[in-house]
Amino acid sequence: MSKTLSIVIPAYNEEAYIGKLIERIGKVDITPLDLKLEIIVVNDCSSDRTAEIVANIPDVRLLNHSVNGGKGQAVRTGLESINGDFVLIQDADLEYDPQDYLVLLPPVLNGDIDVVYGSRYMKDLDKGIVKNLVNAKHPEQSWAAYLGGRSISLFAWLFTGRLLNDTVTAYKLFPAQLLCNMELVTTGFELDHELSCKVLAGGLRIQEVPIRYYPRTVADGKKIGLADWFKAIRTFYRFRNG
Repeated sequence: MSKTLSIVIPAYNEEAYIGKLIERIGKVDITPLDLKLEIIVVNDCSSDRTAEIVANIPDVRLLNHSVNGGKGQAVRTGLESINGDFVLIQDADLEYDPQDYLVLLPPVLNGDIDVVYGSRYMKDLDKGIVKNLVNAKHPEQSWAAYLGGRSISLFAWLFTGRLLNDTVTAYKLFPAQLLCNMELVTTGFELDHELSCKVLAGGLRIQEVPIRYYPRTVADGKKIGLADWFKAIRTFYRFRNG
């Protein structure tokens, strides 16, 4: 019997990208993996046409927030509605390539790994994690964004004892039962860090696999900023024991 991959997409004012993203997701052929696809978009009280665009796309479930609650709250809303066996959180922009689902899925489908992270910085696979920590900036990525992400990995190591190449990645793949049974409390971008802390504190097996990455700028609609860096550090400290 086929299993289902649930894609949860938190979206806030993403009218420029959401339609194209869902089109790209639909082109990912996961049938050879004996999987079906479920797409859930959580519109986090957008003021643009995000909800209207999604509502007109067949076979996509739209959930609407009446008040903007933040990315983490939108993800938590989506998790309450999934029917799948596995779940992947997908940002609504086009920084990540849905074709990389095919790279993320095999480790969990084989039962060898509990959680898979898509790493944007694993360019030199034979050089080890330290080499990739210092030599993997994408040409289009700002130094502020790059160094911010790199430093968060180091703080995560300090607080949890586990060095992850890309703890900030938006591509985290979980068995649905595992993720939905977590007691999640954060509501913003820091949900990613709460998840990592709870996975690590639980002794779960994480595998990082290389993925593609196409950074966008603030002018393009990128919403994360310096305040989120401080929240990330506080979150890793707060949930360092799970």
